[in-house]
Amino acid sequence: MSHGAADPTMHPEVQLSTSKGYFLGFAISAFLMLVATFLVTSHSVPPFGLLMVISVCAGIAVIAQIYFLLHIDISEHNIWNTVALVLFIPLFLITIGLTWWMFSQLYLRTMDMSVMSSVTNPAVHASAAPKMSDMPGMGSSPDSAN
Repeated sequence: MSHGAADPTMHPEVQLSTSKGYFLGFAISAFLMLVATFLVTSHSVPPFGLLMVISVCAGIAVIAQIYFLLHIDISEHNIWNTVALVLFIPLFLITIGLTWWMFSQLYLRTMDMSVMSSVTNPAVHASAAPKMSDMPGMGSSPDSAN
């Protein structure tokens, strides 16, 4: 029960795989990761700019991996892989968005706001805390208790 050609290495997807392509995809992704890591550790970019630069680096790395490692392009013999990727992207974004929304709502519904106000405004927490000298048996000096 053989289907098609006897030599599986003649399949177009197998012909696309070269060590040069794999190495190039890995090298681009590793370089972009090192750039992002350097920018984060050096604190050379303001936070919003850092977020934008890291997002761009991640986007370029994903595109490089899709093209060089997964060999997904718009060629005719690779059309079904491309269609699967195009259908996957919105589902992935919806999943990430709904997960973010779920956890942000869970955080708002379960977080004790009195604790949060003391974290954001330490003066409120400090004024509400009892002083050591106000506690029974705790004088101003260690010897005054006896």
